[in-house]
Amino acid sequence: MATWVRWSHELLLVAQPVSVSEARAFVAQVLTEHGLVVLVDDVQMVVSELATNALVHARTSFTVKLRTGLGQAVVLEVRDRSPSFPVIVATGPLDITGRGIAIVDALSQAWGFEAHESGGKYVWAVFPTA
Repeated sequence: MATWVRWSHELLLVAQPVSVSEARAFVAQVLTEHGLVVLVDDVQMVVSELATNALVHARTSFTVKLRTGLGQAVVLEVRDRSPSFPVIVATGPLDITGRGIAIVDALSQAWGFEAHESGGKYVWAVFPTA
């Protein structure tokens, strides 16, 4: 298990499809550097969903941030410039879209969203390390 130190890393990405894979690579790199390889798969899946939402719905550049939270947890934040908040929608077995926030809910310990003081919003998800 990694020694617990406070840290924060962020990456600004443009509103292009390649940014989703760049967000996943960023997550893998940061978590690996901090000895948290066990979290890589879940956090990559969540960042993929949140980055895709930023591209599809906000259509703005977005920032991906990973940081330590209270206690032994990692917090993922994706900030975009859209004021519209995410919504969990009911989906059927044949629906191709609409599952993103449900995936975030299933893979994280907690998640939420808040308006950002300089405009837009950020969506956050918490992942326990212990």
